[in-house]
Amino acid sequence: MSDANHSNPIEITEPSSLNEQAAVALVIAGALVAVADRRVSPVERDEVVRFIRDRKLAPHVTDDRLFAIFDELAERLEEPDFANVVIDTLRPVSDLPLSTHLMDLSERVAAADEDVHPHEVQAIKLLRLLTLVLPRAKQVGPNVARAEQRAAFAE
Repeated sequence: MSDANHSNPIEITEPSSLNEQAAVALVIAGALVAVADRRVSPVERDEVVRFIRDRKLAPHVTDDRLFAIFDELAERLEEPDFANVVIDTLRPVSDLPLSTHLMDLSERVAAADEDVHPHEVQAIKLLRLLTLVLPRAKQVGPNVARAEQRAAFAE
């Protein structure tokens, strides 16, 4: 179980903002691959931001904010509970069609320093697996809550 101080590695400025959470999910994909070979190159960090900018995936998030998110996540991914950090970051956006972007980004980061390390390949495989099997986020809303209450009451 992760430490309470680290349970949410990035403060989402607007918790209801799926766009912000999607940006963080993209950054963690790149950070995971960058950290995998134990040496984060500035070229890898730049590639994450360039990828997000080129595809206009998070136009509302500044480059400085993306760099800060990357640095914070890269640091967190060096901790023993790194898998929880990745899963906790990807889970809220698991219903969004991000898997192609996550995979493309991870491959570009691995190649950014012109040396694809075997651990980077493992990180890409882990991301691919997570995008396939990560539990989908549950829909929360007044209608869903009422339906669940009615179903529980009926039993």
